[in-house]
Amino acid sequence: MKKHCLFLLLSFLYFSAVAQSALLKSGPMVGYSDYKEVSLWVQTTQAAEVKIVYFEKLQVPSSAGAKPAVRYETARVRTVPEKAFAAHLIADKVQPGKRYTYELHINNRKVERPYPLEFQTQTLWQWRTDPPDFKFATGSCVYINETDVDRPGKPYGGEYEILERIADQKPDFMLWLGDNIYLREVDWNTRTGILHRYTHTRSTPEMQRLLGGTHHYAIWDDHDYGPDNSDRGFANKHLTLEAFKLFWANPNYALGENAGIAGTFQWNDVQFFLLDNRWFRTPDRNRLGPDRAMLGEQQLQWLVDNLVYSRATFKVIVIGGQVLNPADLEENYADYASEREQLLRAISEARVPGVLFLDGDRHHTVLTKLDRAGRYPLYDLTVSPITSSSYEPKNEANTAAVSGTLVAERNFAVIEVKGPRTDRTLTIRIHDVKGTEKWRRDIKASELK
Repeated sequence: MKKHCLFLLLSFLYFSAVAQSALLKSGPMVGYSDYKEVSLWVQTTQAAEVKIVYFEKLQVPSSAGAKPAVRYETARVRTVPEKAFAAHLIADKVQPGKRYTYELHINNRKVERPYPLEFQTQTLWQWRTDPPDFKFATGSCVYINETDVDRPGKPYGGEYEILERIADQKPDFMLWLGDNIYLREVDWNTRTGILHRYTHTRSTPEMQRLLGGTHHYAIWDDHDYGPDNSDRGFANKHLTLEAFKLFWANPNYALGENAGIAGTFQWNDVQFFLLDNRWFRTPDRNRLGPDRAMLGEQQLQWLVDNLVYSRATFKVIVIGGQVLNPADLEENYADYASEREQLLRAISEARVPGVLFLDGDRHHTVLTKLDRAGRYPLYDLTVSPITSSSYEPKNEANTAAVSGTLVAERNFAVIEVKGPRTDRTLTIRIHDVKGTEKWRRDIKASELK
């Protein structure tokens, strides 16, 4: 009788755990990190109550004499269909410079994941030590095939295992450079279609380990904003803005709740400026008048003001399309020459040190360098694609491309910032689908003054 009862109990626990796992659609994902707060995200398959239980990561096993860590909980959130069953949760009982293990609970039951669930808070190093070394991964253009609605012929997406290779690098955070999903014709005209596309991409199995143990920040480009090459005239941009905020966990939206996705964050001594190259964008084919804009007056002024104010060693301007490539192509900033010149002139006249550009979009990777008379050179790192098809710009006149940096295959970047405060170095490494390093470059902070 006792054996029978034990069997029933174990069976109940097993099937209960399976049932809770079935309620998980995608995630959990770790969002932004700060000193006293970390954001997390999860999506369920139906209405459910979710929470995160977290505790400081033990440095030694508890069996070796360490006291069990104090367990904390986020507030409980009810997922609802109106929000695609997605939930944002805040871990607000954390302390600076700590690493935490966390658990996802759905309907008061722990959901097991086959990989570690961890997050970290930022270190309070100012006036105390040199800034800590760190590394982040980055890339753009994530196309996940859906045969029923994709174009006929060869699938445009593939080699999703690259997402596992990014996770293998154990970056502190992942910075998504736009086209993080690809809205199709069946998607962008309705809220239902837009939320379906986000859900379909976010549920990719190969993505889950990366989501669960790495912090994430994102911008968008045309394919997660709307149709190909879309601009300020896109009628449903408020719907795609809503979806972006539902599925990503950036720390702020600096221009207001209904003015695009621009924002900023800092990781140690590096500040990132997340720009929106779609919300205010003059249509590419509108050639009337000299005031064609990609960023718009409000966003451009915000960027310049904050670049001048920033005391970060490196100031990384993150944007969906190339900035320094001189080729006058439809999607490049060179096609908006007046505004581009206004930005570059402001950086030069204000003598802002440490500026670099980071972007995606082009379906190839390349480092572009702009030499400036009497000023330090500006670098523009383009990283693309992750899972979309690649493109080799054979006849493109990017005369500023750095020799040996063109990669026309699926790839991603890992960027490491290290060294003492007075001698920081930013190291770029480009990796292919298998994780093999294709090239590397060091850029010293002392070169950007």
